[in-house]
Amino acid sequence: MSLGLVGSGGTRSSSKGTESLPRQIKLGGNSCSQRVIDVLASSFGLLVSAPFFAAATLAIWLEDGLPVLYRQSRVGRAGVCFVLFKLRTMYCGREGPVITAAGDSRVTRIGKLLRKYKLDELPQLWNVLRGDMSLVGPRPEVPQYVDLDAAEWQAILQWRPGITDLATLVYRNEEELLGRSSTPEKYYTERILPHKLALNRDYLRARSFGLDLKLVALSVRHSFWPSSFDAPTVKRTFSCKDES
Repeated sequence: MSLGLVGSGGTRSSSKGTESLPRQIKLGGNSCSQRVIDVLASSFGLLVSAPFFAAATLAIWLEDGLPVLYRQSRVGRAGVCFVLFKLRTMYCGREGPVITAAGDSRVTRIGKLLRKYKLDELPQLWNVLRGDMSLVGPRPEVPQYVDLDAAEWQAILQWRPGITDLATLVYRNEEELLGRSSTPEKYYTERILPHKLALNRDYLRARSFGLDLKLVALSVRHSFWPSSFDAPTVKRTFSCKDES
């Protein structure tokens, strides 16, 4: 299997994220068996992580009060928006860009720890249980970065979004990359996002249960041991070519 990567290129932002895909677009994947796996795995995950949620809730509350959860509108399957849940990692009331670069002053002390180990993403197990998301699938974007008229977005939005995907794993250090840029949002829209879309399209074409298991295993591994992360190694694991 070869998952080809593409170079930089523009992706037109749009406010059309609240619309749905054209009716002629056929929704793909997301079989009944996958849904059963998602429900069982998310239920188990929520049960096992309950003590952590209790500890995280206390830590967030002690540092910056309530709320504990962060809610954000994201574009899901067929272009329909849903509310995505995360553990709150930023101080309340501090405005700023949608994307987060390394060194962002809005991030709390406990938030830095949660983000380092990707633990702020755990509440999305509830999104999976509700049916908004799957364990594995293209990461959902905020509406302003989605263009429903673009062929690449129409291909991606045929699938239920996920907690993890190949693009998320490859760009695990995205905040560090953005922190090195003088224009983080431009760098994201012109370099990172088009590359993510290409990774997602290629992965979805070759997707299998075995690949999904490997992806979940690597995502968990690099969450608990972030120092072991190496993007070129991840690319080689999935037979990816380097970005030109």
